[in-house]
Order: sequence, then structure tokens, then C-alpha cells
Amino acid sequence: MSIWKQNPTLDGLNALNHNTMGAAIGLEFTEIGPDFMEATMPVDHRTVQPMGLLHGGASVALAETLGSVAGVLVLEDTQRQAVVGVEINANHLRSVRKGKVTGRVSPIRLGRKIQVWRIVIRDDQDRQVCESRLTTMVIDI
Repeated sequence: MSIWKQNPTLDGLNALNHNTMGAAIGLEFTEIGPDFMEATMPVDHRTVQPMGLLHGGASVALAETLGSVAGVLVLEDTQRQAVVGVEINANHLRSVRKGKVTGRVSPIRLGRKIQVWRIVIRDDQDRQVCESRLTTMVIDI
């Protein structure tokens, strides 16, 4: 059974990236499962720090994008509700110099007012490089 209340498609999710930070860093949504979503990001001149390693901020941008989009997709009524970030953290566990990384978001808690999302980022060799947690608040608009 799917957690998604909206009907996400990869084309629709990738269209959301147009003219955003996601587009600037090369983020691409690649998979939607019943209770998870994935996106990739290249490790290149847009996403590395001066030492040539994947920038921690780029990992956080990938994590927050995945969690925020997932947060919207589980809302009952996107005309009356939105999600806003409350807190994000990230543990950077391994460095990456090239290739791409893949983030997978899955829910820890989906409450009426608070959502907590786990985002795991892995490299091309399927090694975990970052563990992030995003807390969002559901607000009325």
C-alpha cells in the first residue's frame, strides 16, 4: 500500500526542479516506491568543495529536497496544506570524489502536524556516505 496521497510521476517530480537549486546541482528524481522515493545528484564542479570532495551542503540540499517533496506528496489536500522545514541534520560518513550519489527518503513518522523523514545517501558502489533526518511541519495555507 502506498503512502502517497498525490499521484507522483518521475516526469512531474523532475518538472518541479525547473529553475530551482535542484536543477542547478543536477538533481534528478529516479524512482518512486510505495513508501520511498529516490533522486540522484552528480559529484562534479557544481557539488564539490574546494578540496574536490562532495560538499556537505550539496548532500543536505539533496536530502532536504527529497524530504520536502515527500512531505507534500503525503498531504491530503495540497490546496489547504503545505509543509515547512523545521530541522535538518546530516552525518557525513564517507567522502566522494566522482560519479553520482543517490538519496532515498522514507518516513519515520507521518503525523497530522509533524513529519520526520530519513534520507540515506549512497555512492556508486552502494556505500552509505550520508545519513540525514528532516523534520517538517504541516501548516494550513
